Amino acid sequence: MANKDWSFGFNYTDGWSRLRNHPQNKTQQPRQIIVGGSEHWHFGYNYTDWAIKNAPFYINDTLVFKYDAPNASSFPHSVYMFKNFGSFLKCDIKNAKMVANPTQGVGKGFKFVLKKWQPHYFACGERNGFHCNNGTMKFAVMPMLRPFWQWP
Repeated sequence: MANKDWSFGFNYTDGWSRLRNHPQNKTQQPRQIIVGGSEHWHFGYNYTDWAIKNAPFYINDTLVFKYDAPNASSFPHSVYMFKNFGSFLKCDIKNAKMVANPTQGVGKGFKFVLKKWQPHYFACGERNGFHCNNGTMKFAVMPMLRPFWQWP
């Protein structure tokens, strides 16, 4: 019993007690995030920068795409989703799926829930991908698992 106090600086119950007794973060509910913030979804705004500044995104967060109805003074917009990064980089609209047409972003906007833990690639597909190809009306998000507790 001469070595009964050897602990090498570890308290084996300390880590588990921290997890078990850590306060739950009740405010970590899914968010509704307006794509582009007050800029909404329009030509000429850098959505990749917007996505980086508004990260992290979490599973079950909702992206809200708001854009003007097509009219004589503006070009219509839509929302396409790409299957992979290569199609996204090339703005290959032919291999993308339209998830919102030019009228679905009017009013309260089109809502897309991030349900899967995978990259999501979005772009405007109007004018045969011109809005995507110019580099501004596209962005990618990788939703994360929401933490169970609030980080210190």
